[in-house]
Amino acid sequence: MTEFGKIVQAADELERPVTIGSEAYVSEEYARLEQDRLWRRVWLQAGRLEDIPEVGDFITYDVLTDSILIVRTAPDQVKAFYNVCPHRGRRLVDTPPGKRNARANRSNFICGFHAWTFDLEGGCKYIPNREDWQGDLSDEDVRLGAVHCDTWGGWIWINMDDEPQPLRDYLEPAATLLDPYQLQNMRPRWRKWIVFECNWKVALEAFNETYHVASTHPEFMAFGDFPGWARNQGLHSNIGYDAPADMDEQQGKLRIGAGEDARISTAEMQAYTWAAANTNTTQTMVDVAQRLSEELPAGTPPAEVLAYWITRSKQVDAERGVVWPEVPSSHATKAGTSWQIFPNFQVGQAVNNMLCYQARPHDFDPNKCVFEAAVYELYPEGQAPETEWEYTERGKWPPVLEQDFTNMAAVQQGMKNKGFRGTKPNPYRERAVASLHYNLSRFMGTGAPHRLK
Repeated sequence: MTEFGKIVQAADELERPVTIGSEAYVSEEYARLEQDRLWRRVWLQAGRLEDIPEVGDFITYDVLTDSILIVRTAPDQVKAFYNVCPHRGRRLVDTPPGKRNARANRSNFICGFHAWTFDLEGGCKYIPNREDWQGDLSDEDVRLGAVHCDTWGGWIWINMDDEPQPLRDYLEPAATLLDPYQLQNMRPRWRKWIVFECNWKVALEAFNETYHVASTHPEFMAFGDFPGWARNQGLHSNIGYDAPADMDEQQGKLRIGAGEDARISTAEMQAYTWAAANTNTTQTMVDVAQRLSEELPAGTPPAEVLAYWITRSKQVDAERGVVWPEVPSSHATKAGTSWQIFPNFQVGQAVNNMLCYQARPHDFDPNKCVFEAAVYELYPEGQAPETEWEYTERGKWPPVLEQDFTNMAAVQQGMKNKGFRGTKPNPYRERAVASLHYNLSRFMGTGAPHRLK
């Protein structure tokens, strides 16, 4: 990379144009250093609480060579351990072939090598021929290694650092700005994952800005153009839309279509979003949108169309037992439409649904990652669908995501081109990209953005 100016020393410098080298995307050495300098030092979103509702339920979470076992140990308690037997190092729980992770219910965990047996609290309860150790094998010697574990937003978070900061502190200000959306009450409608041919940062950066929408997803431009912003939020970042002054609700995910008749363009936009993206809306919102031209007179101003559409959708949902949280438009303006939780998780929030992305390295190959996407929404009590993480090949994702995939693969190749001199994110619309690398450099000791001048 060509160093155009001084290294960025403070987050507010990201408001000016910067450039970022390709080391973090393509270097094998950098990819290996990430394990100790990054992944073992940060809070990582590792699963949903609803995946382990009963005592004995467990899931696993893997990142590089580390595998974590997350267990419901009591009705109100979840704990995490390293998924490895302290005897000879065999994994206690294997991931079934083709699955993202293991998930089941057990009363104990038995090592498949020598049958050492552990209870839900990580204690070793049975060792064949333990007397052969001549009394020198203490209970602490044979316990499963504990991993810091906490919950927020309905997710389970783990941290492998010896003395991490509290999860709530780590998540601020995202946690405070997202709490009113009551994300813990949402349940997944679908969950997909894939091993993809790009670095995990390339994958995340395909979704942490709206600057690409006009060229990558031109079909959406028929429904309006709401330019987006991106902001550094300490360790994290968020993005949102610059909405018309008379439609503050447009700051959120529930946006109406532009056009001569907002009733029709909104119906068309919702139908297209549901069919081509299968995200950022719900069946209720789509159905109500299709009736706007019947229930509102021609010439209804866009702001009134928006207000009616949202109000009527809330009513329809309430009638079936789905109550939206109340989030003032002033709060939604600050919260934006999506948060990038450092280092590798994105929450695209709305009052009745959310779209989440996560990306992790695949082995130590800088050119591959595990990419995941999940759509959540509110359901009547007991009526949420049962979903699993489905491995989904290219060509079988929603068409809008397939458009993003094309960029991701091409960017990874382009980053290795001799003629590439470093990425130059838009300082207003793509500041989340610069923010990610600014914070990464604080952990990694290299790769910091440089000022262009």
